[in-house]
Amino acid sequence: MEFTVWGIITAIVVGLIVGALGRLVVPGRQNMPIWLHMLIGIGAALLGTVLARAIGIATETNGVDWGELLVQVVLAAIAVALVAGVGGRRRVTR
Repeated sequence: MEFTVWGIITAIVVGLIVGALGRLVVPGRQNMPIWLHMLIGIGAALLGTVLARAIGIATETNGVDWGELLVQVVLAAIAVALVAGVGGRRRVTR
C-alpha cells in the first residue's frame, strides 16, 4: 500500500464522511464533539481499508468500493458507540 499526498487527502475526506455515517448509524444521542467524530471517522477509514484488503474484499475500482466502505462505516459505528458509552458513564448525575 502506497501513501501519497493525494491518497492521504482522500483518506481524510472519506474519513469525515465515514465519521458522519458512523454517527448516524449509532442510535441515540452521543455527547461527543464533532471533531471527535471526524477523528474516529478518519481512523476507521484507514483501518477499514487495511482490514478490507487483508480479508480480500477491497478491490481496485474506478468508482466506490462498497464492500470497503461498509467495513469502514461499521468500524466507525463501533468506535462511536464505544467512545460515547465510555464518555456517558463518566457523568455524575444529581
